[in-house]
Amino acid sequence: MKVCVGTIVHHPEDARIMHRQIRALLDAGHEVTYIAPFTHCNVTPPQEIQAIDVPRSVGLRRGRALNAARIALKKGSRDADLLLVHDIELLFALPRRRPTTVWDVHEDIVGALDTKPYLSDSARRMLPHLINSVERRAERRLHLILAEAAYRDRFAGNHPVIPNTTYVPATPPPPPGENRVVYVGHLSEARGVAEMVELARRLRPHGIRLDLIGAADAAVRPMLRDAQREGLLDWFGYVPNDHALRMAQGALAGLSLLHDVPNYRQSLPTKVIEYMARGVPVITTPLPMAASIVGRTDCGMIVPYGDVDAAAQAVLRLRDDPERRAVMAARGYAEARGHYHWPDHAREFVARLEEWAVRVPASAVHRVVPA
Repeated sequence: MKVCVGTIVHHPEDARIMHRQIRALLDAGHEVTYIAPFTHCNVTPPQEIQAIDVPRSVGLRRGRALNAARIALKKGSRDADLLLVHDIELLFALPRRRPTTVWDVHEDIVGALDTKPYLSDSARRMLPHLINSVERRAERRLHLILAEAAYRDRFAGNHPVIPNTTYVPATPPPPPGENRVVYVGHLSEARGVAEMVELARRLRPHGIRLDLIGAADAAVRPMLRDAQREGLLDWFGYVPNDHALRMAQGALAGLSLLHDVPNYRQSLPTKVIEYMARGVPVITTPLPMAASIVGRTDCGMIVPYGDVDAAAQAVLRLRDDPERRAVMAARGYAEARGHYHWPDHAREFVARLEEWAVRVPASAVHRVVPA
């Protein structure tokens, strides 16, 4: 099977796209053409795929990226058996003649509007209606897969859920240490950057450092650079997911201090599972799914939104109780290995695409999905 995968929004090494889905397709013997913003993100494509470079779609100026995507999708899907797109923007760029097409719904797109500071008030009022309309039309014309079961409420059909899990090592990782706290993932105001910088300030007198591993929104970069110059923390910038998780291993705790915004309320932050998989106790805000798994498994601590004091106290309690943090780490690892190991879900993902690709041949003609 030949699969064309496309994104103009996500980083080319996005963990779900590159390290899980594309890797699963390659391991199953399929050919992959990958349309992504390689140059923009300074990424060298792996030799196993056929890469098509496009500009990245960011902020309010997305026309150039969308025009390039329209050309790239036509080229990349010409001899493909299946086209898999990861951005709602790409629904406006689908070629008229195309193979079976699948949209992977990653997030609550309407809920995510609150996390985009560049949007005007009028855009925030207008966009939910437009997005809902596009989602309804896409559901009628495309196959959908969802990253969260909670996303089903947005659609009329019963679409398969391919959860955002991770690779869990076959053997238990080393025990957590006592002088380093980590955060893995994109950095933004809504993901708790200000709280983490202040947390680093409060932990420094105790000899505990904070490692931030991930790209950052432009709005918070000055804060991060200032904190790094002051010696409060180490900010590594974007690091490929597999390497980032190896860096997190052995930490005292992994942070997930996300704010209470709609886009996060119905999702399980992948970083929580990734910390568990690497034997790192979790410190999370009480987002429903994160709090549920951490509380049920007893693999970490739950702190109130925006409460830096509570977060600092949680870190110090873990530092002062090595037996407790070792037990939490072991419980988290066992839970992740038993229920959140990506290869256990990869088979369903690949099988679903194979089924859809066979059902409708690549030569079939589909209409474009307009706004």
